[in-house]
Amino acid sequence: MGSKQMSCASLAQDVFSDVSLLESQPMDIPPVSIALEKLNVPHRIFRHVTPVDSLEKAASDRGQRPSQVVRSILFRAAEEEFIMALVAGPGQISWKSLRKHLGRSRVTMASADDVLAVTGYRIGTVGPFGLTNQPRVLIEAGLLLEEEVSIGSGMRDTAVILKTADLRRALVGAEIVELFE
Repeated sequence: MGSKQMSCASLAQDVFSDVSLLESQPMDIPPVSIALEKLNVPHRIFRHVTPVDSLEKAASDRGQRPSQVVRSILFRAAEEEFIMALVAGPGQISWKSLRKHLGRSRVTMASADDVLAVTGYRIGTVGPFGLTNQPRVLIEAGLLLEEEVSIGSGMRDTAVILKTADLRRALVGAEIVELFE
């Protein structure tokens, strides 16, 4: 009987080690929050009651304007060179401005597999902290006009809200750039 209990315990361990299952557990602490705690950056966790299916819904649920929701977008500049751009709200990055800033004639969006490999997060959950591999980070200048923003937490339907000044202070080495036309 003892071995049967052990095998059940082993099975439970295997089941709960699966990241996708952990992401759905509502009481887990998001990895971005853990990283911010280590950096002593004040923030709060926001958990959506219903699934997020748009930027507008995310903002509305959080009591924010769309311009306060930060999208962390990963680009591939070369074979093993990735850049993360933090942009506020629904604005579209100018490919011309991005290529000019990077000094590259060709830049592409990272694939879903690349996003997971570089950041450790799935598309739709990416934030700029607690990443598997730290890419170069660009902050779109317009984002700094907001006093408070929300970023991806590393978990579905969960965000991290913090002061923009704290975000900027914690992203040591990030470049402030104009990426919108």
